[in-house]
Amino acid sequence: MDICTEQKNIHAMTLYAKYYNEFHDKYTMYIPLTIILQSCIGGIAAMYILMNGLDTISGLAQLFLCVIVTSFYNAAILAQLRDKWVFNMLIISLVLNTLFILVNTI
Repeated sequence: MDICTEQKNIHAMTLYAKYYNEFHDKYTMYIPLTIILQSCIGGIAAMYILMNGLDTISGLAQLFLCVIVTSFYNAAILAQLRDKWVFNMLIISLVLNTLFILVNTI
């Protein structure tokens, strides 16, 4: 493989692929770090949802999704699913919980 082809392959990798490859290569190191990270962010999201009250259906739905997504990530690790599933659940969990934090702080 020549240098030009290698450079094209490097540039063709997306941000997702770069982070996934990093996660895959150092899977055992990232597992405890990401459990702590996403559990803390999920807890913060649940706190803000509860601070706004559960008197509406949207509050209940947000809390339900927050807990389910956070639990699914932990369950994916405990079930020893493939690392791609675990990585995707981490991204979904972080994005949704961050969105819940932003929505409930405004």
